[in-house]
Amino acid sequence: MKKFISWNIDSINAALTSESARAVLSRNVLETIKAENPDLVAIQETKLPATGPSKKHIDELEKYFAGYHIEWVSSMPPARKGYAGTMILYKEGMEAKKSCPRIGAPDTMDDEGRLLTLEFDDFYFVNVYTPNAGDGLKRLKERQEWDIRYANYLSGLDQIKPVIACGDFNVAHEEIDLANPAGNHMSPGFTDEEREGFTNLLSKGFVDTFRYIHGDVKDVYSWWAQRVKTSKINNSGWRIDYFLVSDRIKDKVVSSGMLDSGERQDHTPLSLEIEI
Repeated sequence: MKKFISWNIDSINAALTSESARAVLSRNVLETIKAENPDLVAIQETKLPATGPSKKHIDELEKYFAGYHIEWVSSMPPARKGYAGTMILYKEGMEAKKSCPRIGAPDTMDDEGRLLTLEFDDFYFVNVYTPNAGDGLKRLKERQEWDIRYANYLSGLDQIKPVIACGDFNVAHEEIDLANPAGNHMSPGFTDEEREGFTNLLSKGFVDTFRYIHGDVKDVYSWWAQRVKTSKINNSGWRIDYFLVSDRIKDKVVSSGMLDSGERQDHTPLSLEIEI
């Protein structure tokens, strides 16, 4: 059995090198992840430069993940510096082939380090940081195109071998996936267009492992707004982070859920255990 963890860290540099109260909470989350002894950790929104993690970053990461390989992809010109970015750490002894696919996404999305894939003997593992539709839905059209192309990319991999895909998908799929659906139908992450994009993805042969295991359980979320101080206290959250698997391996899923990130708002890590 393998255990995988996925977390939007919202800046590796801030988490590892800052002494702010938030950084301390981030390092507490890293300790929680370390205690899980995962086989693989997928990280989104690394916000690292094009050259990737520095020696200091790697040294700090090894305090939590000694004996892990590190693969990464960062935002590159012409995309913004220090933007988006993804990383995967996986245990030594696991053999994988890395790819940073370009899916023909619009704008600079293919240059933002949003997609990192590892090919193992029996499956593909895909880490994604899906573009946000943005304030005023200014990037919604581009986001819709991304969703189509990403779904087609996963479907193509699935024709070769089973897929495990995780990350921050920036969409609450159904009304039970956020605390206040009525007031958010025009909010980024809960528009009809984004929800349809996720439905289309699942229809290509993938399963939302959390719903597969837990059914229609409510009030379980993966993200709470930082700007609202009481969002986590009141559990006014959204479930926008996912572990998906190819439909044909869904019965191999043992558990799928969230880890406790304590007082830290923003994203909480996800955990998947699967017989693979």
